[in-house]
Amino acid sequence: MNQLDFKGRTAIVTGGATGIGLAIVRRLLASGASARIWDVDQKGLQQTLGALSGTASGDVVDVTDAAAVAKATDAAVAALGRIDVLVNNAGIAGLNAPTVDYPIEEWERVLRVNLTSQFLTCRAVAPHMVKAGYGRIVNIASIAGKEGNPNAVAYSASKAGVISLTKSLGKELARTGVLVNCVTPAAAKTAIFDQMTQTHIDYMLAKIPMARFVTVDEIASLVGWLASEDCAFSTGGVFDISGGRATY
Repeated sequence: MNQLDFKGRTAIVTGGATGIGLAIVRRLLASGASARIWDVDQKGLQQTLGALSGTASGDVVDVTDAAAVAKATDAAVAALGRIDVLVNNAGIAGLNAPTVDYPIEEWERVLRVNLTSQFLTCRAVAPHMVKAGYGRIVNIASIAGKEGNPNAVAYSASKAGVISLTKSLGKELARTGVLVNCVTPAAAKTAIFDQMTQTHIDYMLAKIPMARFVTVDEIASLVGWLASEDCAFSTGGVFDISGGRATY
């Protein structure tokens, strides 16, 4: 694993107890950062914290709850001293079904977890970064947000929203020292696959010219650079890691 210089830096990673989020946490810790995990799964969070080496801490946080996010932000500032990096990774796949059959309740649930949560965390954390004159926000979107996957309307729409949120906030904060970017991965084999049909998984794999799924460590590598000081002139950007699937 190549290391970046995060010595003295602090980071929050949402949904960091498993999957892509955990890979990001491990890379940040290995590069010298202090990482704080926000995850809704208390048991999973405690198991992860017990297995990690480095300066890691965490809170059980429902990132769809504005009051919970505000409370966790205050706790992170008190524990870490400041927040240098925010990685918005928490998300769900949602139901695979045709749009005309898609339940309204499921649409609202997916949008709340995948998009509204990122709005809430950015809204709570960004002011601390602006005050400090430095920050890096990295939002996890998806190639589905650019292309739209059939039978995944809520997921695709939520990730398209993440891309636009990133662009808007990046422009707003461009002169503050706080940079905001997102990544649009192809699918990675994580627990999120348990929420998908095999037909949908096969569809996603068939769309990738490299004929394999991206690994969580590959995503973490790109996120690590975007979260670092080396990323100094990119904001409001969309960074593909799709094995050749992206066409624009």
